[in-house]
Amino acid sequence: MFPLKDENPTEKHPIITISLIIINVAVFIYTFVYGNAEQIINQYAMVPKQIVAMEELYTILTSMFLHGNIIHIVSNMWFLWIFGDNIEDLYGKSQFLLIYFGSGVLASIAHTLFNPTSLMPTIGASGAVAGILGAYIVKYPRANVITLLFFILVKIPSFVFIGVWILSQVISASITSITKMPVEIAYWAHIGGFVAGMIMAFLLEERVSRNREI
Repeated sequence: MFPLKDENPTEKHPIITISLIIINVAVFIYTFVYGNAEQIINQYAMVPKQIVAMEELYTILTSMFLHGNIIHIVSNMWFLWIFGDNIEDLYGKSQFLLIYFGSGVLASIAHTLFNPTSLMPTIGASGAVAGILGAYIVKYPRANVITLLFFILVKIPSFVFIGVWILSQVISASITSITKMPVEIAYWAHIGGFVAGMIMAFLLEERVSRNREI
């Protein structure tokens, strides 16, 4: 399933969502076009074992702006573009940033808890974006997501689309944990960020009316 857009209009221009996308893309271009990608990733990626040792804690933040390849960044930024504008519109700029970065931090902690001895560098905005998805499914569960499914356009309620996504993350995380397979995708970070976003969606005060929800 590939989402194309949601049927959930906003009242305000998503300045913060767009800004985050621009910053992430700019960092990606600098990393792979103008900078030394290996050196940058080694310096600013999060390594769980270092976090457990309370070392290089700044990487919890910097790793959110790094991506390993074009598919990685395009998928993260596309999901942020589709679902982020509504959450920014609903909660306002400051609380949107709280959901985004709070989810990203808690996603990193979740990944570290399940992989405390890992020396594999972890990068990407996936945990933060997962938090936006978590908030979205709480506040707009019935909003339709226009989705490309086997070359056919279908309208899928967000609770189904996002629900299938998070279920796939839980299944994948469980398989890697049981089989002790090397973790190349931070599934627990996705789950941790998603849960964090859901919780904050319940706790934070909404800033605009939700009467436009489908």
